Amino acid sequence: MTVTTRREGNVGYVELDNPPVNAIGLSVRSGLLEAVYWAEKENLERVIVSGKGGMFAAGADAKEFDSAPVEPHLPDVLNAIDESHIPWIAAIEGVALGGGAEIALACRMRIMAPKAKIGFPEVTLGVIPGAGGTQRLPHLIGLANSVNMITTGKPLGAQQALEIGLIHEVDEEPIESAFMVNSEALGCIVPARDLPPAAHDAEAMAAARERLQAKSAGQIAPLRAIEVIEQGLALPLEEGLAIERQAFLELRSSEQAKALRHMFFSERAAKAPASLTAKPVALEHVAIVGGGTMGSGIAYALLNAGLKVTILENDNDGVERANNNVESIISASLKRGMINDAAATEHRERFTATTDYAQVSNATLAIEAAYESMEVKREVFAALEKALPADAILSSNTSYLDLNEIASSVTDPSRVIGLHFFAPAHIMKLLEIVRGEQTSDTALATGYALAKILRKIPVVVGVCDGFVGNRILARYREAADTILMDGSTPWEIDEAMVEFGYAMGPYAAQDLSGLDIAHANRRRQDSTRDPARRYIPIADRMVELGKLGRKTGAGWYRYPGGAGRVEDPIVADLAIEEAHFAGIKRVDYTADEIRERLLLAMINEAADILDEGIAASASDIDLVAVAGYGFPRWRGGLMGYADSIGASSIVGKLEQLAKEDAVVWKVSPLLQSCATDGLLLCDVQGGGTFSA
Repeated sequence: MTVTTRREGNVGYVELDNPPVNAIGLSVRSGLLEAVYWAEKENLERVIVSGKGGMFAAGADAKEFDSAPVEPHLPDVLNAIDESHIPWIAAIEGVALGGGAEIALACRMRIMAPKAKIGFPEVTLGVIPGAGGTQRLPHLIGLANSVNMITTGKPLGAQQALEIGLIHEVDEEPIESAFMVNSEALGCIVPARDLPPAAHDAEAMAAARERLQAKSAGQIAPLRAIEVIEQGLALPLEEGLAIERQAFLELRSSEQAKALRHMFFSERAAKAPASLTAKPVALEHVAIVGGGTMGSGIAYALLNAGLKVTILENDNDGVERANNNVESIISASLKRGMINDAAATEHRERFTATTDYAQVSNATLAIEAAYESMEVKREVFAALEKALPADAILSSNTSYLDLNEIASSVTDPSRVIGLHFFAPAHIMKLLEIVRGEQTSDTALATGYALAKILRKIPVVVGVCDGFVGNRILARYREAADTILMDGSTPWEIDEAMVEFGYAMGPYAAQDLSGLDIAHANRRRQDSTRDPARRYIPIADRMVELGKLGRKTGAGWYRYPGGAGRVEDPIVADLAIEEAHFAGIKRVDYTADEIRERLLLAMINEAADILDEGIAASASDIDLVAVAGYGFPRWRGGLMGYADSIGASSIVGKLEQLAKEDAVVWKVSPLLQSCATDGLLLCDVQGGGTFSA
């Protein structure tokens, strides 16, 4: 039974019991409807609905979204609760999200535990609330609050929900509190359906649409939610609910919703596999080598998770820099209200920066975040091996270097693993866990455990130059540089990718990180670069001119007085000049042509990565692309997007491009195989095998 009922005196208790999150599938909907009839037949004085396991309900069962709706539908169930002469009280622990929040809205009264959350995250799955959220909510909390909750998808804490009138009480024991509610007071609470509708505010709605255009460009569901909310303001509840339901069903079958469901299930699957039975090392004290931007960001993430952190530096200047960098993040977090004074003090007490490796003698994990030099890495690992316990895990945050070569510098290479964070490390959600040839299961389990503690998305990858993310990024930039030289400008290329859904294009992003970083990586590859592969020298010319990006006030763009970026004609001239030197006749690329070339380049590279077994699945590549590199989530990730185009179409386009350059546009064997057999990339496992 996924819904249980019991009676104590004149009070009925209805409990949702569908672990792990009490998803509202068919059996729960049927059970709730039966509970309504049961309560009315028993002529109860009230019904208290709650969720088992400290969880109210985390929304609808997304697995049902790809099938036709089956009765009883959730709107009908909630209408029965709403219209029942027996008042229902929602006793909310854990979370009430999506359909769970809509159950609460249909109840006469809502009581939350202090740490509980309530919200409507449907837009993150490409849909809108479909069981009364857009219609009942404005009656309770007004137009502005409703639009904000529904279009952002961000849940509210109990105190916030109380302050805006969404709930009636906050109590440590919500079920007991619901039992204690005075019957006369309960009878005086006006149901949401009988409250006056929120007043329409055209100016506020226009402002909301403008915000969404900036923050959620290209996404359909948030704007559709505003439209449905507005329509409902002037209609009886029944008519508004019908409009909402129709919009929900239309969106549910849309390509965006399918793409977002793919990402949702990919993220849920990103955890240690059941076959990994090794125990991680205990994580209490972590050593970090290098207190620069990356090292200090990692340190703060660890401090936020309650761990003790020691940054190791070469000299006192490095120690001072590390202290300043970490303090800067703590102060910024404090200023933004992300932590309070007590937490800031605790962070400082658990943090040390030092040159003395003896201070990490009890650390169980070390994360090397030093300069990207193999010689430096080998020296650091040799020092860590001497300083840390014999069973401590030694990890590198390297972005490109060979982890197996790094591991060879220690006596026991099974202790070594790659933990590739993304900048800023305390904010970005992705963690590439690099498994070397001799990496032990214990080290791998520790990587997964760390990701869980830090609330990051773990993706295990194999060893190659750039692993998954940076290898695709390198191909993306190479393709962009070729377009730049052959007939475009950085701003035209950036604009084309922003229109696709990226927050910024490849050149604005490189200005942010610094052109010197990519330049150093190119110099590292000089000795191994394929001489048959075309090399674009424009970025090298930029570095020679001192145009390193934002930090020097000029890169691909100029940044006069910190007032934002402006186009730089010198850069456009550089591209024209280099094309002239190479004897290239430049062409005019349209935005669609720019997008197609860049996306095909990334898809082809990703297919090779999957075929080589560097990634375990296409879904893992999608997680890396979205969580680490800004690929638009609502496109379904890189491989999900590729499947929406179709392998056959992709191969045909790559074959055309290969006529221009057979080396860089060589079709991936995996793509060719998918095209020939009519298979989806998202069904491919690492090494080119296919799931059943």
